[in-house]
Amino acid sequence: MKNLFKSNKPRAPPDIVRETRDLLQYLNSRAQDGNHKPSEKLEQLDGDIRELKCILYGINESAPLVDSCAQITQEFFKHDTMRLLILCLPKLNLEARKDATQVVANLQRQPVNSRLIASDYLESNLDLIDQLVIGYEDPDLALHFGGMLRECIRHQVAANYVLKSKLVKKFFDYIQLPNFDVASDAAITFKELMTRHKSIVAGFLVENQDWFFAEFNSKLLESSNYITRRHAMKLLGEILLDRSNASVMMNYVSSRHNMKVLMNLLRESHKSIQIAAFHVFKLFVANQNKPQDIINILCANRSKLVWFFDGFHTDREDENFQADKAQVVKEILELEPSANLSSCSSSGELFKAMST
Repeated sequence: MKNLFKSNKPRAPPDIVRETRDLLQYLNSRAQDGNHKPSEKLEQLDGDIRELKCILYGINESAPLVDSCAQITQEFFKHDTMRLLILCLPKLNLEARKDATQVVANLQRQPVNSRLIASDYLESNLDLIDQLVIGYEDPDLALHFGGMLRECIRHQVAANYVLKSKLVKKFFDYIQLPNFDVASDAAITFKELMTRHKSIVAGFLVENQDWFFAEFNSKLLESSNYITRRHAMKLLGEILLDRSNASVMMNYVSSRHNMKVLMNLLRESHKSIQIAAFHVFKLFVANQNKPQDIINILCANRSKLVWFFDGFHTDREDENFQADKAQVVKEILELEPSANLSSCSSSGELFKAMST
């Protein structure tokens, strides 16, 4: 009889957040005491998280109400609900985890009085970014934490924190994890990190380009995994061709080792990697201030490169590609090696014969 006269009046959005927070605090304290998870409380929590998701995303074809979303956002970040949700995520069932991930992701974009208060919250709670990044090490939670993390690094303060900490180095390992779904998710997050905030990425690369590209080459471009190489090759092209990274690009294309890596990728059996590698390789050739060792390598491999490009085509006719290829061949044919090329042991042939 206790529910006989229970009101069916919809709860105010802030009340749902408060109850969610109370349940999360209860669940977290019970877990710390070593007690079993109370199923009734969990069911109630699952329902609250689902209700929050429905308000934020809208129900069926109904658009979400701006005022309700703002109320949820304000209450959510006022009392550390995000921290509790992240801490308790392992204790939730799969569907609740999915809903929680969508709630956290959505709230990163919700404005309150024309301001993204999620950014202010993260600036004061950057340790949560550590937890989200390290979450890739748990295969059961990796995709949920990864989804939250990608939305968090939309905020410059969070992306800057990752780039200036040791966390960024972890991605080179996460992208190589044996779990395909987790590795792919980490690669997507890494791309977001390295392309969204152009000014801070440019500054990061200027200060860290030596170790960064050494890791990028050895762990990603020279990986034994085709998917890893393909994603890395596309990302490298995006990074180097971005105007914000012009000085970094010039340093990259002045390296003999980097050119060797790219020439090997031109020999790939997968056309998509070959084409992506070509668009970076042409930067080495187009550089008007090539170091002499770069010139010597191109001259030593001239005949093989010209032969290769003669048979190198895209699957569909592409006038821009053909023009770029013709220009690369022209530049290579016009190069003059140093006088001692034949006796220089460090400038021998690198480009082995291949099929196109």
